[in-house]
Amino acid sequence: MSRKVAERLEHSLRQALAFADGTADVSQYRVHVPRSIDVRAIRDKLGMTQEKFASEFGFSVNTLRHWEHGKRVPEGPTRAYLLVIDRAPKAVQKALRAS
Repeated sequence: MSRKVAERLEHSLRQALAFADGTADVSQYRVHVPRSIDVRAIRDKLGMTQEKFASEFGFSVNTLRHWEHGKRVPEGPTRAYLLVIDRAPKAVQKALRAS
């Protein structure tokens, strides 16, 4: 392994550790929001009907149906929200109930 590769690996590991322990400068990181998201797969994973999913997370049922049938696609911020729902649905539900 070359010295340059070893240095890059060490730098990456230090960044990962800083991010994990909360000391990283988050302004240096980009947020990855996927270009597409499978809304139906998220809903199915949660075992919810379209009506239940829409009411739990603040969507209209018609919008949800359009996404699932491919007539429309969620915009960037909505894709990010759906990603959070996919990864931490209980946290989203808790946050929405608290308001």
